[in-house]
Amino acid sequence: MFPGPGDSEFAFELLVCRWAELAWHPAEGRRPAVVARQLGTRDRRWDTVVVEVDPDAFAARRAFGEDGLDSDLLRVVRGAPAEWTWYRDALDDPGFPWRYVREAIHRAAALDLVEKRPGANGRIEFRRVREYPDWVERVVAVENKPDLDASAARALADQLRHDVEAGLADEVWVATGATGERVSPALLEDMPVEVGVLEFDFADGVAADAGEVVWHPTTLRADGDPRRRLLLAERAYGKGWRSFRETMRPDCRHFELRRRGRALVPYCAAKGRVPTAAECKGGCPSFSPEPPGWRTNGWPVEGGPGKGVRALLERRRERERERAGE
Repeated sequence: MFPGPGDSEFAFELLVCRWAELAWHPAEGRRPAVVARQLGTRDRRWDTVVVEVDPDAFAARRAFGEDGLDSDLLRVVRGAPAEWTWYRDALDDPGFPWRYVREAIHRAAALDLVEKRPGANGRIEFRRVREYPDWVERVVAVENKPDLDASAARALADQLRHDVEAGLADEVWVATGATGERVSPALLEDMPVEVGVLEFDFADGVAADAGEVVWHPTTLRADGDPRRRLLLAERAYGKGWRSFRETMRPDCRHFELRRRGRALVPYCAAKGRVPTAAECKGGCPSFSPEPPGWRTNGWPVEGGPGKGVRALLERRRERERERAGE
């Protein structure tokens, strides 16, 4: 069921993400993981992505910074040699002009990801500062459909079949809301048999036992492009699921964070519900900037409540990163 009256699928999505931080894996016991939302490739975007990690390797990954590495930086960091080497001898031909690789090396050096120096004849040489670890164990895709009826299952069938066959995910799940009744076998027949089904009851908010496995997934052969998998994992690492703080307007006087069990979700006092990311923006008719007094002596948080919300969500993201590396 939905978190509350009038709440959107966006609210359900946030609660599923928080539950995954608390209780992943639903059938195989606790696994360290990074959870993100609205990630994917040019062909497909997933509601929730769970990246299961090796704790020691993940701790080593964190030495490369808190931001996800883009494709250019990843090429440089993974290919950086132990000894000083001309970059064209160290890296494979990228298939596009080398000047873009040089720019990425300069960028990586500025971020202390590699070291660089001018070599013989002005050639740029570089070497690694530290070895990039093999930190990703599995990538799991979750499609969130709180109201999963027969028509929704049929509409999802082709997308889920693509997920199963794409070779990027090790598991694929559908998350749906609890109805108090057993999921119809006829509904499951519309979906690929390899896809697992999770049923959630968030009536009392998020708790570790809020999810129940209705159908176990098949472990897939994730034999697609390994670089695309790693890029997806890097984006999950950098973005996380609390990134709504960057796309919504916590600086609006109506914006609040409200507790739903062990989750904090955005709430709009003007609308009386969890707003969607598309609604919560400067163009919203109810948008009202927080008064200047809230950002100065009239508020106990320096910078005002909007800044405080962003800082709180960032601290929580950092805490979960630390847990994944333990």
